[in-house]
Amino acid sequence: MSPSKPIKNQTSTANTSSNQPSYELSVQELEKLIGDMESGKLSLEQTLIAYQRGTELIKKCQVLLEQVEQQIRIFEAE
Repeated sequence: MSPSKPIKNQTSTANTSSNQPSYELSVQELEKLIGDMESGKLSLEQTLIAYQRGTELIKKCQVLLEQVEQQIRIFEAE
């Protein structure tokens, strides 16, 4: 029963951070931003804002991936 308890704790931790977009939603938003920028329809200012948001999303996705990789390492060590 102990092994399932940490999984529940990790899941509840992930759920409490659901105020922030999930990895999948972040990737979707990033793909949309890229499409908007590539379309050439954005003004220079809009492109800069989209670029800044894109870098924020990339950083967030990297952090989320690192957290998952750490969890996998923990599971593999057991």
